[in-house]
Amino acid sequence: MISIDFANCLSSRVGAHGVDPAKISPGSAAADAIQSHTARLAKTRGTGWERWRELPFDPMKKDHLAQVKAAVKAAHGKFDNLVVLGIGGSALGNIALQSALNPATYNLQAPVDRKGPRLFVIDNVDPAYFASVLDLCEQQGGLGRTLFNVISKSGETAETAAQFMVIRDLLKKALGPNYGSNIVAVTDPAKGTMRQICEREKFTTLPVPDGVGGRFSVLSPVGLFSAAMCGIDIDALLAGAAAMDTRCSNPTLAQNPAAMLATLLVELGTSLGKPNHVLMPYCNQLYLLADWYRQLWAESLGKKNDATGNPVYAGFTPIKALGTTDQHSQVQLYREGPNDKVLGMIEVEHFSRDVTIPTGLGVDALQYLEGKHMSALLAAEKRATEYAFVDSLRPNYTIRMPRVDAHHVGEFISLWQIATAYAGLLLNIDAYDQPAVELGKQATFGLMGRAGYERFQTQVHGALGATEWVV
Repeated sequence: MISIDFANCLSSRVGAHGVDPAKISPGSAAADAIQSHTARLAKTRGTGWERWRELPFDPMKKDHLAQVKAAVKAAHGKFDNLVVLGIGGSALGNIALQSALNPATYNLQAPVDRKGPRLFVIDNVDPAYFASVLDLCEQQGGLGRTLFNVISKSGETAETAAQFMVIRDLLKKALGPNYGSNIVAVTDPAKGTMRQICEREKFTTLPVPDGVGGRFSVLSPVGLFSAAMCGIDIDALLAGAAAMDTRCSNPTLAQNPAAMLATLLVELGTSLGKPNHVLMPYCNQLYLLADWYRQLWAESLGKKNDATGNPVYAGFTPIKALGTTDQHSQVQLYREGPNDKVLGMIEVEHFSRDVTIPTGLGVDALQYLEGKHMSALLAAEKRATEYAFVDSLRPNYTIRMPRVDAHHVGEFISLWQIATAYAGLLLNIDAYDQPAVELGKQATFGLMGRAGYERFQTQVHGALGATEWVV
């Protein structure tokens, strides 16, 4: 199972830049707070915006698995390409699962070697990017052999709506009245604009469950459908999440990894001047899970007001990095720049494949590498960087993953989601809303001419109008 080594976050390792071990010991205020917050989370789990806690468990799991597996079975063998249309929480999890659990060369493999169709997740409205993916689908099997997975709870997110409208038009022109067989929509099960469209045009649908926000939705059909289509073991993914949830329901701080992670990061971020939280996997497969983490940590905890409405400007800035790559681009800053960061590293103990460095080059300066495994070099690089951080009094921790597989990725997802819930309580903020995102959405509606939002055109132009300050 996944473990967290947090010794380098303590003052015994990094002096005044670390947390005093007494502050997290049994009987401490932090330990008592976690006991209280664990009881609170036990009462609220499965209700309101905490329905995501039940995704790895029956009956939600059985219902979702049955629906997802039925949709995958119906599509089996019919498609060469799968294109996910979504943004934010409707895309980042899908990308992360594919990157972590399928080969980096998956889309380049011959059909016989792949476990499903090629996967493309279009998470932006960059027209050149969008068009290039569609061009490739036309060349590799055509639109008739391309399945589009539209993910939008309401159907009114501008980016996904625009993508969908383009795709619908192309499919109708290419396939005629049966075009709907090339669309699977993940949306609200009962209401909303996308639900109305799905009912009218007879699309296959899967549910975005009530009370499951986008950044907490990867273990719902939002993330499970594309994963299962590409051969990922979604049963193991959910089993790993459930196992971590059980560990993180323990009221004892020292035995609850999510609670400990949240306690340390909140304490370091609020009391010790470390508001920047780096996540640095020493594994390329896990790099895009750091993207998923960034949305979860930033959007959940970045809040102007606390739970009682008082301004607090809470939150931390999540940063992604990749070991060893970013040892050569970021570590100089991390070690000698402002001591305002907590460095989180992910270490994989057993890689699915390894490479041996050959002997016989005949260069004395490189003889130390001969016959060594590349995994050993990666581990040494990580350990050396950890040492360097401690030498510079930079707090850091290591998440150890025995191997990269569906079970342990499920554990990782559950760990961070539950840590986020604890962090929200520790900061006394609402971890589930995102009010600051709404103004940008409304202004976009106004600029694009949506009825009812005309006032935003005037407001935007008034605030950002003509200026002399252009070089």
